[in-house]
Amino acid sequence: MADGWQWDRTLFEGSAAHYERGRLPYAPGFAEALAAALRLDGRGRLLDVGCGPGTVVLALARYFTASVGLDPDEGMLAEAERQAGRRGVTTVRWVAGRAEDLPAGLGEFRAVVFAQSFHWTDRDAVAATVRTMLEPGGAFVHVSDLKHPPAEPAPPPLVAPPYGQIGALVRRHLGPVRRAGQGVLVDGTPGGEELVLARAGFADVERLVVSAGEVVRRTADDLVAWVFSRSDSAPHLFGDRQADFERELRGVLRQAAPGGFFAERLPATEIKIWRRPHDTR
Repeated sequence: MADGWQWDRTLFEGSAAHYERGRLPYAPGFAEALAAALRLDGRGRLLDVGCGPGTVVLALARYFTASVGLDPDEGMLAEAERQAGRRGVTTVRWVAGRAEDLPAGLGEFRAVVFAQSFHWTDRDAVAATVRTMLEPGGAFVHVSDLKHPPAEPAPPPLVAPPYGQIGALVRRHLGPVRRAGQGVLVDGTPGGEELVLARAGFADVERLVVSAGEVVRRTADDLVAWVFSRSDSAPHLFGDRQADFERELRGVLRQAAPGGFFAERLPATEIKIWRRPHDTR
């Protein structure tokens, strides 16, 4: 968890409805790559901690007997359940709770996944607890976009989203320090997962990079949804100024692309895997 910041339940308040439209997907084939790396055969159980609207757990559910999606945001869980119904996935149980509530009587798992959610937790305590919840040889999995190097820009004459200008507009409305729930992140979110997992008794990380590279078209509505899907620009942070902010945001987007269309290249997906040794708890 970031120094000087405390979690509160407004972190993603109002963001769930914007996820599907606003967020870029993980690399095509990431679920298949992870299934191959873990030698999944349709047995065992999966826990997705901080599951959000179910993006990862729904993609992986077919490789397990049963899955659990855990998230403290009721809006996220409602959206996840809606997405599960739309996709016909019936093997996922949705549970309201934080990572710090684990083990929460949820039992043992073949894999526990954190998809861009581990940095919001009390990482040392959570990693130690998760280790006790894994079956022998079970895997702690961290999934994220590969940010270094960043994805190459879309080829000309396609117009890239004006992320720099969007960020400047957010800061003008919400202040120069990144917002997160009712607090701020002076130094951003923490990294260094390898050190945290080593302290918890995990070793020998396995790293997969699943390439993407496809160019996807984005509309102004998609980018507005992207902004509101983020913790640092969640709808509630703007209060009664949300409509004014959105009006200015759409003006920035119109100026950048009068035709209303943008394009960007999907980033690769990075997957890190740590396994619990067979002979220890």
